[in-house]
Amino acid sequence: MTDPAAAPVSPPAPLATELDAAAAVLSRSGVEDPRVDAELLAAHVLGIGRGELQARLVTGGTLGDDQRDALRRVIERRATREPLQHITGVAAFRHLELRVGPGVFVPRPETEIVAQIAIDALVAAATPEPIAVDLGTGSGAIALALATEVPHARVHAAENSVDAFLWTRENFDRVGAPNARLAFIDLAEAFPELDGAVSVVVSNPPYVPDGAVPRDPEVRLYDPPAALYGGADGLDVVRVLSDTAVRLLHPGGTLVIEHGEWQGAPIRDLLTAAGWRSAATHPDLTLRDRATTAVRP
Repeated sequence: MTDPAAAPVSPPAPLATELDAAAAVLSRSGVEDPRVDAELLAAHVLGIGRGELQARLVTGGTLGDDQRDALRRVIERRATREPLQHITGVAAFRHLELRVGPGVFVPRPETEIVAQIAIDALVAAATPEPIAVDLGTGSGAIALALATEVPHARVHAAENSVDAFLWTRENFDRVGAPNARLAFIDLAEAFPELDGAVSVVVSNPPYVPDGAVPRDPEVRLYDPPAALYGGADGLDVVRVLSDTAVRLLHPGGTLVIEHGEWQGAPIRDLLTAAGWRSAATHPDLTLRDRATTAVRP
């Protein structure tokens, strides 16, 4: 005999229906890839990968009440344009999964090509144990990619934001690359003990001009301003990088700088005027100018 006082039990919610509703909410909020974000957030709530989530969709998977409510809560957060990576706590970068959150710049897919350029230069270095330096490492994305993909290299990373450094330290500890070193230091003063010994200097500096407010709320409202804005023309930190890299690199060493799609020419001019050789700009996978390299004379 049933207990009339017992609370009614809701039937399981179809996963496909919940995802369709979640994607619709995110679409109305202007999220760029609403279906992708909905699936990633559902996978996060369920503690599974996106591939397994898609398999459950095919087999008619369902959500219990608690899972449905948890998904709706994270969808509400994403609908406010809180970054997906802040909600899940992780950002994918090449083969790495990095911890991120408030106070640190979230690594972007376009920076992966910048890391590749630095990796190629590091592999080509004519020494059995080349040295690389990542200036303003943020989450540690570029430095840890170099350290894990070029294990015979020694990689040094500099970060001077207290908020960012907490995340950087965690990522270095989690990845555990024995050939990577992290220092809390300003990039202008970084690693004087390495002067003239470095094969590759790489940086993703703040390069947004002060008057160019980013369009996307995820960037404008959540990325730390110190990681975004680079002075009136966006190149203040690039000028410092040029001076620091001249000090650190040995003759023939390579400088790799990430920048905005319209900054290739002014950065080439800046570096050439400072005495660098072979300044060249490289596109990312969307064919937008993304990085400029130069060789230490």
